[in-house]
Amino acid sequence: MTNISSRFENTRLLLVEPSALQAKIIQRECEEIGLTHVRTVGSASEALEAMRAERPNVVLSALYLPDLPGTELVAAMRTDPRLEDVAFILISSETRPQALDPVRQAGLCGILPKPFNASQLAKAISRTINLLGTRRDLENEIDLEELRVLLVDDSPNARKFIRRILSNLGLQHFIEADNGREAMVQLADTMVDLIVTDYNMPEMDGREFVEYVRTRSWQQAVPILMVTSESDAGRLAAVEEAGVSGICDKPLEPEMLLDLLTTMLQREPD
Repeated sequence: MTNISSRFENTRLLLVEPSALQAKIIQRECEEIGLTHVRTVGSASEALEAMRAERPNVVLSALYLPDLPGTELVAAMRTDPRLEDVAFILISSETRPQALDPVRQAGLCGILPKPFNASQLAKAISRTINLLGTRRDLENEIDLEELRVLLVDDSPNARKFIRRILSNLGLQHFIEADNGREAMVQLADTMVDLIVTDYNMPEMDGREFVEYVRTRSWQQAVPILMVTSESDAGRLAAVEEAGVSGICDKPLEPEMLLDLLTTMLQREPD
């Protein structure tokens, strides 16, 4: 644990856990991996107050809190300019998509299933640091300065979060659309080098949008990365059939994202 401990020695973590017993267990695991700057609160309102008093690097929160669900806590963070880019990891045994999708859309960095051990905690926090830290891994292979990216997602918070991650990788020029139909209009007038799109959107969903790009757009060869919490195998297979270049889960896995982007952006058009 020596290397991990040294990595986390300057990381400030806010633990939001209403159960005193669970909080003690998690605090012990934090100590085991070298997280010594840990503050614990039991509610969303206390968490927001604590964050505004001293901004943490990472928030580790239960889904079900006494005053607000974790979904609304992360949504409140993403609309506060002081907290919008603070990393948020959800602790939950919840598996239902209807419970997890809203928090994924709000800008979640990771989900840590209960029960978890110190090693799993360290891995989740490491991934989050990699995801949101300043990284330039793609610059060795690709000139990113002039790449134009079209972000398509009906959630402004999700777009903001993905934009930040891509900015940390070195991408700088972004165009945004709320749904596939709006993105069609953007593509008609603007040349782009990469499309990053959600699946579930009103007006025109991700599958329909991918089909439009591949069959009717004048930019049929543009790489398309789908970032989605969709888990239905049939729907994802239909997206692949439509011609998506890569699919990434929400929350994003940094190494998978880097691999997909490197592969897509280096691929020669057909």
